[in-house]
Amino acid sequence: MAEFDAIIIGAGPGGYVAAIHAAQLGLNVACVEGRETLGGTCLNIGCIPSKALLHATHLLHETHENFEKMGLIGANPKVDWARMQAYKADVVGQNTKGIEFLFKKNKVTWLKGWATIPAPGQVKVGDTVHSAKNIVIATGSEPSTLPGVTVDEETVVTSTGALTLGKIPKTMVVIGAGVIGLEMGSVYARLGTEVTVVEYLDAITPGMDAEVAKSFQRILQKQGLKFALGAAVQSVSKTKKGATVAYKLRKDNSDANLEADVVLVATGRKPYTARLGLEALSVEMGPRGTVKTDDHFQTNVKGLYAIGDAVAGPMLAHKAEDEGMAVAEIMAGKHGHVNYGVIPGVIYTTPEVANVGKTEEQLKEEGIAYKVGKFPFMGNARAKAVFQAEGFVKLIADAATDRILGCHIIGPMAGDLIHEVCVAMEFGASAQDLALTCHAHPTWSEAVREAALACGLGAIHA
Repeated sequence: MAEFDAIIIGAGPGGYVAAIHAAQLGLNVACVEGRETLGGTCLNIGCIPSKALLHATHLLHETHENFEKMGLIGANPKVDWARMQAYKADVVGQNTKGIEFLFKKNKVTWLKGWATIPAPGQVKVGDTVHSAKNIVIATGSEPSTLPGVTVDEETVVTSTGALTLGKIPKTMVVIGAGVIGLEMGSVYARLGTEVTVVEYLDAITPGMDAEVAKSFQRILQKQGLKFALGAAVQSVSKTKKGATVAYKLRKDNSDANLEADVVLVATGRKPYTARLGLEALSVEMGPRGTVKTDDHFQTNVKGLYAIGDAVAGPMLAHKAEDEGMAVAEIMAGKHGHVNYGVIPGVIYTTPEVANVGKTEEQLKEEGIAYKVGKFPFMGNARAKAVFQAEGFVKLIADAATDRILGCHIIGPMAGDLIHEVCVAMEFGASAQDLALTCHAHPTWSEAVREAALACGLGAIHA
């Protein structure tokens, strides 16, 4: 029986970060992973491969739509789907090998296989039982589906199958207008697929600032995506040519059908915790298979922790990473902490959409007086130069103190711009603090400063 200070179950963003940081803090650490490669869903079949396809198809869009406007004349490129898939695989390979290198560098032991927890302080991998003072459940999540929908990852696919389709479909129905559905729908729309998004709610991107969501939908519609909102999917049945999606419109209970070559089920994810043996240990569980923890990530079983998608909260790789850092600190006898009020979210379409902190809707519900500063990218010189002047920055500050409460961006590089506001919020900055900070010209980030100025006397360029 091998003995460790800590065994991390799962080598996704939460798990591998927890393992590396715990090793940096002097602990003897092992990480269990059954995949052939490290990195979990994010690196292998999620965040990274989807971003590769988003990048490739965005460049394809640029050649078709904007190159001639810039005086770049030539035949439009054609898509070699197999080579695009190979490019995506190479990107994934570079990242997963990078994690393996970091494990060796930090002396983290990779226990290859799938784990169960037969008793407190014990982890079984294959036929071998290892002991540990601390165990961290970082097993991530898996796609969830709907009643009446059977996934085969060929015709009816999750995000996993959507990344590896054998050919580019002529038509696709995406069930769910959240991050995954809109990103993958955007990829295929750029490749020439006719994409229709079916969403149960009356608006896309549930939980997002309502003004941003409306603007986002208009932009996506201009890019060719179609939407059926307020639509409750009843079934998905395979046909000789593809599949039929049957749904009811909630406003009048009328029936409708959509035919498609491929159906992408993007109805969210659920924790991957069922096969660990937690019931036998009497581990307290939360809703939908989440593991219940206290404020220090500890379960009701001493020495057993849980982080990332396995616990409550947004299923985001960077949230899991923060929790991985924090739980490593706690296991090393320090004081790990995560500020859940400053967890950014990003949708990597074009334009990108990013947010942090409170929405107007949340503040109204909480009865907090606030003010809004907005600035359109149409007033940003850099954005106009690269044909990305759609969208805006929306900064929300406390009406009395001017302290920044949230920010919502739709526009170029929104996923990077949001972090200026994240840092400001971590330091308790006011909108005026941001407005008085010099920003280089011409940059997209000037739009953030202008939105901060708009919280005061007004933006300069709008």
